[in-house]
Formats: sequence, C-alpha cells, structure tokens
Amino acid sequence: MKRMTLDRILPQVFLKENKRGSNYLILVVFFLLCLSVLLITNGQLGPLSGVYTISFLSVMAFFAIGNFLLKGKRPNLPRPVYAGIITVTLALVGVLAALFGNVELHPDYLIVFLAYFLPALGIVSVMLNRTAILNLGLSAAESLAERLPSISRLTRLKLRRQLRELSQQEFVFFTKGDNVVNLNLVMMYVVENEFTTRLKIATFLKDGEKYPEDLLSDIRVLDRAYPQIEVEFVTLEGHFGPELIDKLSREWGIPKNFMFIGSPGDRFPYHISELGGVRLII
Repeated sequence: MKRMTLDRILPQVFLKENKRGSNYLILVVFFLLCLSVLLITNGQLGPLSGVYTISFLSVMAFFAIGNFLLKGKRPNLPRPVYAGIITVTLALVGVLAALFGNVELHPDYLIVFLAYFLPALGIVSVMLNRTAILNLGLSAAESLAERLPSISRLTRLKLRRQLRELSQQEFVFFTKGDNVVNLNLVMMYVVENEFTTRLKIATFLKDGEKYPEDLLSDIRVLDRAYPQIEVEFVTLEGHFGPELIDKLSREWGIPKNFMFIGSPGDRFPYHISELGGVRLII
C-alpha cells in the first residue's frame, strides 16, 4: 500500500507518519480490512481461507502475465533468474485451473472477494483519473457562478489548488545520451501517465567531458513539441548508482519512485532493486 501511495495510486493521506516514522494509517486500514473479512465470514475457516486463496492465486496469475510482458517489452533486462516461456505458460495454466476450481466449488467465496476487490478497483480508478474528475468539478463549479457565487468561488479555488499541487510534482529522467526517438517516448509516457508539468532530464559526464550538442538540440525540440511540460536539462558529474540517486533525491526533493531510466543492458553493474524504486519506462 505504501508503494501504491507513493506512486499516487492511493490517497496521500496514507503516508502520514507517527513519531516513530511509521505509516500508521496503512496499518490501521489493513487491520480493519482483515477484521471485516473475519466478521463477514463469521470466523469460519473455510470461507476465510477461500477468500485468501482466490486473492493469492489472482496475484500469482498476474506474476505470470507480468513475466510475459517483461519478455516482450524488456527482453534485454538483466535478471538473476530466468524462466522459459513454456515454464511460465504451464505455471499460468496451473494457477488459472486452481483459481477456476476454487470458484467452481465455492462461488460464494468469489462474491466476498469481489466485495473487496471492486471498491479497491474503484478507488484506484478514481485516483488514476482524478485530474479529469477535478476538471469536471471545476466546470461544474463555474456553471454555478451566477446562482451560488460564493460557493462557486471557494470550490474553484480549492479545485485549482489541488490541480496545481498535482502538476507541480517534478519527475526526473536519467539519460546516457538517448536519441530523439527515445526521448520522445519518455515525453509521451510522462504526458499520458503522470500528473505533472515538470520534467528534469539529467545526464552524467566524465571529468572534462562536454554534453552532446545533439542531445541539447533534441531536448529543445521536444520542449517545443510538448508545451504542457516544462523541461529542464541538467548535466551532472559522477558515477550513476544507488549512492548518487540517494543524494540527488535528497537535494532535489524528488522521491526515487519519480525518477526514471531506460532499460539497462547486460553490462549494467546494479540490480534494478538496488536503485531504491527508480522506474523503467522505455
């Protein structure tokens, strides 16, 4: 839940911390959800285990689907363990068969599962489309300007402040001199998937090295092509790695999960997990 909240898929209120630095609201909500499942199933072991079985098998199925997506879109991504297509296919078929069997034997368990899954899906959908929802609310508030001017004005101020706060979150893409095609893919990803108007493109240079003129020219072209995104080009000295990412995250005030890189090759010296949440987008 914390990672989903950091990625702005769940409400930011879950990130509130107590004096010990714990995200207590996540713990409270998780406890209440578990308690509600216990109450709904009347504490019976069969329905309780059935709901968790459906949840677990669904997650396993998505793991297999994610593996297929990685094979297709990130074939050169370094990985410590490799599973062949046949192995993953057999695993997916087995998981789906087990899932179908559990639902077939106890369809009432599926109803309980959907009672939790559908509201969660609704919350995620609202969060992913909240910019459109806020703009719709802004339009509705403007239509009430003549009838309820004071309420309309306060509502518009609040909605515009929320939209401004969403768009002011800055993102970073680390480039090693990508061509304009890859940079355009980055811009397209940010426009289509992130709520922001600010993107920092950073590249690392060795001592005495100058940035490629073509790279700066490409960035200027993209800056004009995407007027809704304010692009800042930054050159840095040092070696790209977990330590430098930590340092830049603190200095720039940008969470590491809002930092992007392209898909690394086989010679990349780090595992992706060592980068602290930096995301692959191309």
